[in-house]
Amino acid sequence: MVKHRKLRPSGNSRKPFAEQIRDIFNDNFRTFFNHRQIARKIGAKNDMQKKEVVAILESLLKEGFLEQDSPGRYRRNLADMVLAGTFTRQHGRLLVQPDNDGTPLYVSEANALHALHGDRVEYAAISHGKYRGEARILDVVERRGKQQVVGTVEALGRKEYALRVDNRAFDNRVYLSATHLHGAKAGEKVVARLLDWVIYDDSPTGEVVEILGASGENDTEMHAILAEFGLPTRYPEELEKEADKIDDKISAEEIARREDFRNVTTFTIDPYDAKDFDDALSLRPLSENRWEIGVHIADVTHYIKPGTPIDREAYRRGTSVYLVDRTVPMLPERLCNGICSLRPQEDKLCFSVVFEMDADANVLASRIVRTVICSDRRFTYEEAQEIIETGTGDCAEQITTLNSLAVILRRRRFEKGAIDFDRQEMKFIIDEKGRPVGIFNKVSEDAHKLIEEFMLLANRTVAERIGKVQKRETPKPFVYRVHDNPDPEKMTELSTFVRRLGLALQPAGTRVEVADSINSMLKHVHGAPEENLVSMLTIRTMAKAVYTTRNIGHYGLAFDYYTHFTSPIRRYPDMMVHRLLERYLIDNGRAVDADELEDRCVHASDMEQLAANAERASIKYKQAEYLSERLGQVFDGTISGISERGIFVEIDENKCEGFISVRDLDDDYYTFDEASYCLCGRRSRRIYRLGDPMRIIIAKVDIERRQIDFVPEEKGLAPARTFAPSRGKRILSPKEFGLRKAKKKHRL
Repeated sequence: MVKHRKLRPSGNSRKPFAEQIRDIFNDNFRTFFNHRQIARKIGAKNDMQKKEVVAILESLLKEGFLEQDSPGRYRRNLADMVLAGTFTRQHGRLLVQPDNDGTPLYVSEANALHALHGDRVEYAAISHGKYRGEARILDVVERRGKQQVVGTVEALGRKEYALRVDNRAFDNRVYLSATHLHGAKAGEKVVARLLDWVIYDDSPTGEVVEILGASGENDTEMHAILAEFGLPTRYPEELEKEADKIDDKISAEEIARREDFRNVTTFTIDPYDAKDFDDALSLRPLSENRWEIGVHIADVTHYIKPGTPIDREAYRRGTSVYLVDRTVPMLPERLCNGICSLRPQEDKLCFSVVFEMDADANVLASRIVRTVICSDRRFTYEEAQEIIETGTGDCAEQITTLNSLAVILRRRRFEKGAIDFDRQEMKFIIDEKGRPVGIFNKVSEDAHKLIEEFMLLANRTVAERIGKVQKRETPKPFVYRVHDNPDPEKMTELSTFVRRLGLALQPAGTRVEVADSINSMLKHVHGAPEENLVSMLTIRTMAKAVYTTRNIGHYGLAFDYYTHFTSPIRRYPDMMVHRLLERYLIDNGRAVDADELEDRCVHASDMEQLAANAERASIKYKQAEYLSERLGQVFDGTISGISERGIFVEIDENKCEGFISVRDLDDDYYTFDEASYCLCGRRSRRIYRLGDPMRIIIAKVDIERRQIDFVPEEKGLAPARTFAPSRGKRILSPKEFGLRKAKKKHRL
């Protein structure tokens, strides 16, 4: 290496020029620079300094630190640049996400080193790959990828088996020897643990750890989805027995410690098939145009103490999981559907937020107290909606009064900048065998909005009571539900896209101005075929809501303080909030450890995301199952996604989404225009854009992998068929699996 004279930089940096130049190329490793650009960046102004820059660049070129594409144009030599990132496999697409949140790089299977989805890797960016940004995996630093996979056992030959994995992110079959089957048979769905993946082999080896049942049966497939995301399929029997020991009798001493609402008109409003009623509303008049309104929440933490086995299991689960045909509860059934559920005509313990409100929905006073209630009536949403519309029925005066107040609260919330996300939600009609026989659109009516507004008000009030302190005070650590401001760049991209649909969106301005623009756009598109697409893209533009001790407010709701207090039966963070309220407000206790509380918030956010992913997977499975009975049929759809691989189309009638491969657009050669986000025909100049209408034929369905393939209607279709489990990649023989010993192995 040539040694350089350390000239004093003319700028503020005290680093020698050579170090500054290295930093510039490391930070901009895909960019070419000439010596003049580098000189300007480091502040080299006089001739001596500029000559020094040229000498350093030539030295770094000889050293191999830099490379040239033409004389005088230098770039970081990517071949020797080892970087760290996270490897992902998504729908057959291999990527590495740099740790610096840069643009993901493509990875070919030949350069993937058998990395699994989620693994921590070291990689080198390569300049000679198929794509502009491509990488080669150099080492799997940490196996964070799933060590367990779910799939169907297939027979290869005598005493040789393979596992066809359900997850499309894992394209390779897993080799299973007869000794590793542990009783599993061909055609059964199992959970397998990956044992080994020799670098030179096409497939890993594994062993069966759990048999889920016959492939294709509804219970088996739902359990397979839960297992795929590492979620439990059943509640531990020993904890169910533990719950049976809990005393459900309410003593007179306990009632004396609480405010008694048993003589106040109280009711619940829930879905028709709900069993766990964790919130109730009460209303009594105080004077003319002034009411006391109680939001009563099941006092779960009275029965579940911190650190007990049931509490530890609830924390581990984090949330109840709602699949299409079932609920996997966070708590034992005796607690969630019995002791804690606010069932009618039963005395129940609650944690309540009680408001005094006037006819303009102004909160004149509020208090957070422990109570005892007795619900007078259980309403379904449909029953409550009929009362709102007709003004007659049980508790009609109370329900119509609460609805009129909720309408004002809702209007006021939007005036302050809340965003009206009212995306269509599709529900399945399931037969006795669990098969979907119909799909309908779940409509949010006034009864739903009534409950929503008072739950929001209670959550906000609780968060304000703890977080809103005097200037000289330090707020005690608390669990907040936060939603960050949207990324300005993503908002600009959304604005550019919706403009193509004839919609207007203001991407920047005050929170109220941007929110008003978003609400106006969503209202304008309401009822149109592209409504679901625009709502979905707008939601994706927003940041994800998470639990944290660091309050930054909730952008989507336009609240400065917000938490989750109203669903402790199904969400562990709500239990955490209840305990903090008791500690701070009732017992006047000291602050909890903020770092430990933050760790629990992170865990709760992670489990919430896992549960949401499992729910989406169950919806995709039922969509595939539903459309498998409609092969060859024609539907109207809307283009909901575009990539270089093809087009995603959402059927207008039932919101099921499928994929059209670019190979099936055989009337022309189509290229992906990333800037305009469209596919363009090279000869015909025909363009497929997001939001365009498109008639499709259901061509092929792989139920197990939740994969739906369409073709354009004009293409026509050969006799349609459901995707057979034996199709796909060719099953390899044991010899082809290459189970030879190798010196270099990546053990899982």
